[in-house]
Amino acid sequence: MYKPIFLRTENQLNKILKAQKKSGERVAILFTSLWDPQSIKLVAQLKKSTGSKPLYVVDSFTMPHAFVIFKTTKLPHLVRLGRRGMESEDYLTNVYNLLGV
Repeated sequence: MYKPIFLRTENQLNKILKAQKKSGERVAILFTSLWDPQSIKLVAQLKKSTGSKPLYVVDSFTMPHAFVIFKTTKLPHLVRLGRRGMESEDYLTNVYNLLGV
């Protein structure tokens, strides 16, 4: 369902957010940690998936400021942006269901 795209800089995320505001298309961002066992397992499963929709993956080590912007405290945390605003999900079972894993 989703194809993971790993972001490494704040600038990459800012460009995606700016484009989303203009177009209004649905964008999914997954916040993870390199040290969280659930995040590691989820990212490993996402790497195996062959989806068509982009899923932008952000980790806490390279992009800590993004976690502050979206008020992320629990991991993994899925944020979906669309025309109607932002939807946020950090309950692990729901994150798996929404990602189709």
